Amino acid sequence: MRGVHAHPTRRSWARRLFRLGFWSCAACAILGFLGFLAFVYSIDRVEQRPETRADGIVAMTGGAQRIGDAIDLLAKGYAKRLLISGVNEKTSRDQISRLNPGQRRLFECCVDLDYRARNTIGNAIETRRWAEKNDFSAIIVVTSNYHMPRTLVELDHALPNLQKIAYPVAATIDPHDWWHNPSTARVLASEYLKFLAVWLRTRFEDDPERSSVAVIISGGAPTQQAAAEPDWQ
Repeated sequence: MRGVHAHPTRRSWARRLFRLGFWSCAACAILGFLGFLAFVYSIDRVEQRPETRADGIVAMTGGAQRIGDAIDLLAKGYAKRLLISGVNEKTSRDQISRLNPGQRRLFECCVDLDYRARNTIGNAIETRRWAEKNDFSAIIVVTSNYHMPRTLVELDHALPNLQKIAYPVAATIDPHDWWHNPSTARVLASEYLKFLAVWLRTRFEDDPERSSVAVIISGGAPTQQAAAEPDWQ
């Protein structure tokens, strides 16, 4: 008789656990989607000139438009030096300068190249080294609009006392186009997940250069001893 009464009790608990799991998953999905919408609609759709000048400009590699815009800001006097971070070892200074033939003189005096950063974590580490060596207190950050939130989190973590002025390059994708453009939706969804991971990681570590999690994420050290060392050291 005890066995007869035990089965309904077990089924009742199973149903309760199932409902709890279902509604928990549903709540997480809703919160995640709302967070995704907030992330997407916080991304700038148009480029705006910085409202103030800075000591230096940092451009993250990943698109010719980023470097072109950074060179343009340098030429207009928004800062006195430019760091291009994450340059491929096979790419020379002359090759980059040929992409901006009207500003070749700036490459001779005011542009520094970083060959060691492997990813956004490495960009932040190399930016810190460059800014500290030059005793900069404010920089303009140039990267794609969808990449800017994650970049700023990394830079704030590596350089909490340095002022960052965002200059998002909006020529690549329109974030508001995500709902009927699958490729845009994929890029934004991937970037949103990376942003969440970076935000969480930086809450629990003191320094990206000594972070074991950063090494795991990067598949090795986020910066490497490149064949071509940074020419600003």
